[in-house]
Amino acid sequence: MNGEHKITSSHRERAAICYLRQSSMAQVRQHTESTRSQYGLADAAAALGWPSTSIEVIDTDLGISGKWGVAREGFTELVTRVCTGEVGAIFGIEITRLARSNADVARLAEFARITGTLLIDPDGVYDPADVNDRVILGFKGTMGEMELHVMAQRLQANKRAAAARGELRTPLPVGLVHDDAGDIVIDPDAGVQAAIRDVFAAFTACGSAYGVVAAFAGRRFPLRAYGGAWAGQLRWGKLTHARVLGILKNPGYAGAYAFGRYTSRRTVDPGGTVHTSITERPRAGWPVLIKDHHEGYITWADYLANEARLAANHTAAGARPPREGTALCQGIIICGSCGKPMMTNYHTDQRPSYECSSRRDRLTTPSCRTVVAACVDDAVAGALLDALTPEQVALALAAADEVTGRHQRVSRAAELAVERARHAADRAERAFCQVEPENRLVARSLEARWEARLAALAEAEQALQVAQDTLPPLPSRDDLEKLAADLPALWNAPTTSARDRKRLLRTLIADVTVLPGPDHGKARIGIRWHTGATDELTIDRPAHSGTARRSPEAAIELARRLGPTTSNDELATRLNAAGHRTGHGRPFDIEAVQWIRHAYKIPVPDPYRPGEISVAEAARRAGCSTSVIYHWIHTGQLTARRGSAGRFCIPWNQQLQADCQRRIEQSGHLNPAARRTKPRQRR
Repeated sequence: MNGEHKITSSHRERAAICYLRQSSMAQVRQHTESTRSQYGLADAAAALGWPSTSIEVIDTDLGISGKWGVAREGFTELVTRVCTGEVGAIFGIEITRLARSNADVARLAEFARITGTLLIDPDGVYDPADVNDRVILGFKGTMGEMELHVMAQRLQANKRAAAARGELRTPLPVGLVHDDAGDIVIDPDAGVQAAIRDVFAAFTACGSAYGVVAAFAGRRFPLRAYGGAWAGQLRWGKLTHARVLGILKNPGYAGAYAFGRYTSRRTVDPGGTVHTSITERPRAGWPVLIKDHHEGYITWADYLANEARLAANHTAAGARPPREGTALCQGIIICGSCGKPMMTNYHTDQRPSYECSSRRDRLTTPSCRTVVAACVDDAVAGALLDALTPEQVALALAAADEVTGRHQRVSRAAELAVERARHAADRAERAFCQVEPENRLVARSLEARWEARLAALAEAEQALQVAQDTLPPLPSRDDLEKLAADLPALWNAPTTSARDRKRLLRTLIADVTVLPGPDHGKARIGIRWHTGATDELTIDRPAHSGTARRSPEAAIELARRLGPTTSNDELATRLNAAGHRTGHGRPFDIEAVQWIRHAYKIPVPDPYRPGEISVAEAARRAGCSTSVIYHWIHTGQLTARRGSAGRFCIPWNQQLQADCQRRIEQSGHLNPAARRTKPRQRR
């Protein structure tokens, strides 16, 4: 072998590593000769003098690409062992098989130079410590990377050329298949067709991908398997949210052929690891889009409408789609104090309210408000219906005519550009066809001019299509008149759901703002219409249920004036005689009077006569607990009367206090010293 003299005894004393790699599992299964040759490197190592116990094979990277950024466990292990100095030589089928990235090969060669490790392939032995060998290793690594680039570029160019003609065969979504001629057709299975059509019908009805999943609850959905043991077979399973989005976003169901919808992107984390992810391109960035390429389940206009509805449902991008709750302004109501969206909170009694979302961040301002949803919704709905007067409808129809004319003017400009480009292409074609075939120089220049005119025509047609796609479809004048006439009845119909009312509201109203105000009993509501006009409404805030059931202010004022000198029963009599009623509409009684005293801190008259004290005071003077005083009262050992507030009033003097203290001293229960020292004799 060329360079065998570079192998020394120090190299043979260390391990010989045979590194095996193939780019895909298909190569491992089909190119068995390459696998066999790589395993034969162990025999080559033994022939060069390494003992069999020192020869190791690393084959964990079989079926893994050697491109830069691809994590390879075997290559990582190889680099680690080289850095530890335990490897004397690395055997490979060729140096470019170690890695397709020149950076990886150069890094491995640098580590091998430091640790004195040889690199060996069938071409010879390379010592990275030798400058000539290091140059050859670098050149081979660069050539291997360039080879990969050239092959990939050639393959990708062929794929793009076939895709530009709409002839590149790619895995089709379920519901579409290739016929014998290679054309894309609708799956002949009637069950599959019905399932796909029901997905689009359900999305049209509910407008939500999750709603489609709910509509298919308990129903199986088809899946066409590609690769593996079930390749080509039709499987049935559960319809998931991700699959619904994949169906709605796939232009193939609209009869369009698309290529390049996704692209790979590489990122590097702080640790230096390269990650490859797949991202979706915007429709304007698709390399190939051929409309009306094959028969579809929906039209291209339906596909664009579904795309717009999905974008309107994307809450992470700031969208606020209408939901199932009864709160009419959910998602479009804003706090006028802090500027943040207001949350919709459904309480236990299912009464929604709008609350400032700054409460979560503790950034609320003193003027941030919480308002019951019903009062705001009724005012906004009233403003919406009032706006649809005959005069306003006439203005809206005139505006619709103006917008329609504007759309036509925009489309007309693009149509004229296409017409000019087509005329120029036709002139270039006629000039090319009239030139004599022998005049090749002129024919070549005319052909280039014709191709340039065709490219300009394609760009003009694409610009026209983009202009038509970006303009939203407008309803007809008859539809607007019919909607204006039937809207009040449609709004109040019991069959109209809360979500439908929200959709009707959002067709005219952009957002609603709860404006700050000094009066807490009022609510200022700002309405911004889609036309840019604004309106402001002031409504009465509904009183809290507890506030609404409060006693009248006149009754409270009378209780404040008479309460300190009047007993509860007499005060109830005076309130009823004055014609006052409680918040519940009932006559006043002692319990109602006691509650007014507690709620408004109205003192009660002094219940004690001269010489009378309370139970607590009697317990303090006697030196016992209140329970003892209550016991004496209930057993008749102490005289007391009930006062006006139901309290015990005890006549007290010095003799009664001395009797109570003597009773305590003689009690074995209250005074442990008075207990008998001898146990009681029992018969």
